[in-house]
Amino acid sequence: MKLLRKILFPIGFIYWLVTFIRNWLYDVGFFKSKSYNLPVIAIGNLSAGGTGKTPHTEYLIRLLRDNFKVAVLSRGYKRSTKGYVLANETISAAELGDESYQIYSKFPEVAVAVCEDRQTGIENLISNINPDVILLDDAFQHRKVNAQYYILLTAYEDLFSDD
Repeated sequence: MKLLRKILFPIGFIYWLVTFIRNWLYDVGFFKSKSYNLPVIAIGNLSAGGTGKTPHTEYLIRLLRDNFKVAVLSRGYKRSTKGYVLANETISAAELGDESYQIYSKFPEVAVAVCEDRQTGIENLISNINPDVILLDDAFQHRKVNAQYYILLTAYEDLFSDD
């Protein structure tokens, strides 16, 4: 285990350094974050998986759908397609990604789309769907879009305040 730690430390340091520089470039305005004229809510976490991002997205849909035209945008992890894809009656989980497909299956009246590039996805949703609010599933660390609201989730049994 100590050998593995020694081998992985330089890789981890390089990753940290690249991430630090990238975030700094966003902070000083070298890279631009884009804002939109409608509420964009980013739901995310600091750890990988298991904190309930998708169930929380579904909860927000239930809260908002009666009064607002809601759209959901996700990256669409493990999907077979590339680019912007809007869910429809004939789409499969393989084309949309498991979690996005789950959301669309539960809420077919809500526009659910996937796109690796969140700016492209939002712009397509605005021009094609014209939603009142967009929920970004798993987008807390995404800097290209400046959301109006951020919801950070953590596992109850593993709170970051305990670190």
